[in-house]
Amino acid sequence: MRSVFAALHADVVWEPETKTVIGRKGYTVVTLKVGSKQAIVNGKKMALDAPAEVRGGVTLVPLRFVGEALGADVKWDAKTKTVRIKSAEALAAERKQKLKQEPAKPSAKLTPAEIVERNDESVVMIATNRAQGSGVVISPDLILTNYHVMDGATSGHAVMINDRIYEIAGVIAYDENADLAIIQTKEPLPAQGVKFGSPNSIAKGDTVVAIGSPHGLRNTVSEGLISNIIRENGVTYLQTSAPIDSGSSGGGLFNESGELIGITTSGYQKVNADLNFAVSIEHVHRLLLQIASGEANTAAFLPSKLPSTLKGASESEIVKLLEKEFAYVQTSQGTAEIKDWQAKRDAEGWLVLTANIDPLFYTYYIESSREELRNWAINLGLTVSGLLPDEAVELIVYYDRTFDFKPRGLNADEVTDLGNGKWKVRYPVIHLQVKEQLHIETRF
Repeated sequence: MRSVFAALHADVVWEPETKTVIGRKGYTVVTLKVGSKQAIVNGKKMALDAPAEVRGGVTLVPLRFVGEALGADVKWDAKTKTVRIKSAEALAAERKQKLKQEPAKPSAKLTPAEIVERNDESVVMIATNRAQGSGVVISPDLILTNYHVMDGATSGHAVMINDRIYEIAGVIAYDENADLAIIQTKEPLPAQGVKFGSPNSIAKGDTVVAIGSPHGLRNTVSEGLISNIIRENGVTYLQTSAPIDSGSSGGGLFNESGELIGITTSGYQKVNADLNFAVSIEHVHRLLLQIASGEANTAAFLPSKLPSTLKGASESEIVKLLEKEFAYVQTSQGTAEIKDWQAKRDAEGWLVLTANIDPLFYTYYIESSREELRNWAINLGLTVSGLLPDEAVELIVYYDRTFDFKPRGLNADEVTDLGNGKWKVRYPVIHLQVKEQLHIETRF
């Protein structure tokens, strides 16, 4: 059992009390119980030709079922009585090598107007109870978008260019690291799936067209170039000068042949250059493989990263949640770290949350990130208040930094003499209060 799961790059757990095998790889969880001819894959029951067994103290599992459930190709060679298995990683490597060996066939170049005519009806606006973004139709009932567009949502719909609205059933495959998700609609869409371009044909300087819904302005079109190709944390990003904005997330980036080569995901705001990014289409193929092989989940909204309530939670438990879910703020200028979290209930019954913002980020980037930090604070306050509806919540984020001189122009209680020529500056930059209403003041 263990060598099979290890070879397929999966983790495995053996529960001796229930004689149950649990294998996990990525988003796929396979559960097998010794003696049972029924397995469970991602919560779905599936029949087995042969059950798992224990022989001579060794646990044996049905090889074909386990292999295929984890995305592998399993072959039986009757002549040599040999089972041959290719893991999902090996299959992906073969496909990648084949693409490299087969140069992309040049396609006819289209004008921006022709690219839009070909794809406009296949780009939709996505509206959930948490966010607004964009999506690209890849089959009659499947839409490709960003993971962060669906993160935290419990309901949503897709709006087509003709104003027709289609309810979303949920997400069936996703890659959080690559910020990609494939969602399914409850009924088919009257649109053709877009054509995918080859990742190997993308080059700096190529002309591209972006289609999305910035600020809810449906199917807005912009044109630009591939400015750079960047690989970070295992993800390939296409840097483009095609302008995008909030709400463009999940939209399509198309090459001159009208083929989808990326999903627009983020950009720098209030800068002179057009610095925008799309996730390369190469990361979509793994999700499509999950769907084609039957590994994809039943359509459901993404599991919440937050508990259903914080009632009864200790102050240290609340701090752990804040450190896990609210310690970093993604802004157009980079990531702002919020650290040194504390939580305490004061004499008046308020839950007071305090933390410090990275002083260097505050010094250099606060002007261009003020709205994003303000929205982060409001979201945090409303989230905690929703998990503790009977409590008043106060959030204070401080600027805290030590200097080799005494800074001037600050209030007396904001500067502390530490001795040895050191001076500590500390003052609140965000002060938010939530009870029946919300109040926020900032020092940006």
